[in-house]
Amino acid sequence: MSGEKIKIIKKSSKEYPKILREIVNAPKQLYVRGQLPKNHEMNFAIVGTRAASEYGKTLAFKIAKELSELGFNIVSGLALGIDTQAHLGALARSGHASGRAGKTIAVLGSGIDDVSIFPKENLALVKKIVDSGGAVISEYEPQAKSEIWYFPERNRIVSGLSRGALVVEAPEKSGALITARLALEQNREVFAIPGSVFSKNSIGANNLIKSGAKMVTSVDDILEEFNLIGLKSKKEENKRENMNPEEKMIFSIIEKEPVHIDKICEIAKMPAGRVMSIVSILEIQGIIKNIGGKFAKI
Repeated sequence: MSGEKIKIIKKSSKEYPKILREIVNAPKQLYVRGQLPKNHEMNFAIVGTRAASEYGKTLAFKIAKELSELGFNIVSGLALGIDTQAHLGALARSGHASGRAGKTIAVLGSGIDDVSIFPKENLALVKKIVDSGGAVISEYEPQAKSEIWYFPERNRIVSGLSRGALVVEAPEKSGALITARLALEQNREVFAIPGSVFSKNSIGANNLIKSGAKMVTSVDDILEEFNLIGLKSKKEENKRENMNPEEKMIFSIIEKEPVHIDKICEIAKMPAGRVMSIVSILEIQGIIKNIGGKFAKI
């Protein structure tokens, strides 16, 4: 265990996540690589099918990134598809230097030593998660190979660690739906992203919404459910505080309504090349967006 720096956290330990201890069948111990975040109340699960579409992958990545930037710790199962994109989105978050951004936690249905990691394709991702200050955990001891019945058991930890769970894409029979059911049993909030009625991958998520799950079309839907919409306002304020004088000037020009790039150059009295460079930076930072040649505040 020493090679991969795996530690054991007993249920009786102060390090054991309080939120997980609440569930009926909490694991007696956890094997951990990395560092479990202490702010367990900000843990949020994002799960979905392995056979994800580009639509699902894009949304999982985007929502995980935005939530992580707001301080949420993204919990998922390291599976290919939606889980992988959720972890990658959390790792892509900005703001980590300030310490405000969240981490990501991968819960495995196997041992967490390099030899036992499943899927093998995500071994490099495991190391990135650990290096970023997150954690890779399991209730199964090192050298334990993945078994098909381990994954439903793993799902109770994914939901048990989290205050809510979002299903991005899931067919009618899916492990993600098991996670959603367990989340309900554990008195967690359940969310789902709607999808095309013609897509098999959307059947599970659409059915969850019909059954009462909170429909999610943006991060705001999650924040509203937890009464945390103020987090987004604080994030925007922090971004504006870090703008240089030129960025602040251009932002002030488009703050009230979308403005064409030529008009921005005219008002700012700056050359087009410089203006384009600044708006590109503001776009990358997620502060403004391009609406067909016009730029507007997000």
